[in-house]
Parts: sequence; structure tokens; C-alpha cells
Amino acid sequence: MFTGLVQALGTIESLSDGYARIRYRSQNYEAIARDLAVGDSVAVDGICLTVETILAQGFVASVSPETLARSTLGRPSPTPTSVNLEGSLRVGSKLGGHFVTGHVDGIGCLESSVLADNSWEMTFTAPPSLEKQWSDRIARYIVPKGSIAVNGISLTVADCDPESRWFKVAVIPHTYAETNLQELQPGSWVNLEGDILGKYVEKFLHYGKPNSNGGENRRENGLETISPEFLSEHGYL
Repeated sequence: MFTGLVQALGTIESLSDGYARIRYRSQNYEAIARDLAVGDSVAVDGICLTVETILAQGFVASVSPETLARSTLGRPSPTPTSVNLEGSLRVGSKLGGHFVTGHVDGIGCLESSVLADNSWEMTFTAPPSLEKQWSDRIARYIVPKGSIAVNGISLTVADCDPESRWFKVAVIPHTYAETNLQELQPGSWVNLEGDILGKYVEKFLHYGKPNSNGGENRRENGLETISPEFLSEHGYL
């Protein structure tokens, strides 16, 4: 589990045979490196990877076929030269962003980036070749003022269209300067992860709806089915 607050930048020196070799790029990597151990989780551009080997200035992590299929790691595309790094959340630590699992839902791309007042307004949409992936895996979790992780960075959706075919975020100067968002160009691909809370709400709302056999999915323990009507009756809607 992560918070979406990037701690350092790194570079992927090599990616082959199911392993990624990552080297620290920024000077403030001690927040990650000081107690990093084999078996620990590190978010690399929002992707949860398991450390296999500790290096003097980085680490080697294993990369599964599913990770390559879901994220920018396995796609030959325009990407930043650096990757965002965050160590896993410790119990009792501050939660300044939102709960980020490091399980990427899919890929988006930068449409535009405009400096407005004291923030960068960045708009993301689906890469032309991945529109169905966006529709199936990402759009349902994009809501105005909701949370989303972009390359592992916890951001708030400032605006989106009704079908969530695009969304806009406002990035403060500190976040822009300390992450690889500053390296993005129109067309650059990014890893996206929707808010885990929204995923559970979606699952609960579908509980009790007709299944593929024409019957209803019932709770075996006899609890009531969660529906929009149930939530409204109990003050949630």
C-alpha cells in the first residue's frame, strides 16, 4: 500500500528476463533506501514491484507478465526518462495522499499541459490504440473531485466529461518539480490507478443483481443486499 506521494526519482537501467534494474536519480533517495530490504514493495511509476536485490545506488525488482501487459513498462511508447519512486506505507505514517495499491488499471496519455495561475492544468485521455482498455478499466473510476494516481502520484480530478473519456488535474509547482510530470509531452503515456474505495463501492452496488444464470446473487450470511435504495435509506445518498 502507498500514498501517492513520490519520494524520489529513478531511472530504469535495464528491463529483461522478468527483472527491472532501477537506479536512484535524485539526491533525496534516502527516504526509500535507508531501510529497504529484499522482499519489500516499491512503487515504480505507480507500479508495485518487489525488491529482489539491493544495489549501492538502486535495486533490482521482479516484473510479472501481467505487470508488463497492464502498464507502460511493457509498451514501446513515448515515456519520461525517469520514474517516480515511493516506498510502501508504514503503519502509523501520515497519509497525505490517498490509498494507492500499486495495481495499475491501465494506460492513459497526456493531451495537454498548460500553466495557469499557480498550477499546471494537465489533461489526460486514452491513447488511440487503447480506447477500449480505457473504457473498460479506467473511465468508471473517474469522478469530479475524486482521487486518481497518475504514474503513482496522488492527484484530484478537477474536471472530466460525463463519459469520463478525459480528465483534468491541477498540479501544484512542488509536485510538478519533484516528479516526472515535468518530463511529459503531449502523447506521453502514463500509468493510471483508480481509487480503491470506488472499486469496492462498485462491487457492492452490483451485489444482488441478476447473474448470468438469470438468478440473483444472494448473500449466504443473510445480510441485506446493498443497492442505491439501501444506501439512500441509510443516509449514504
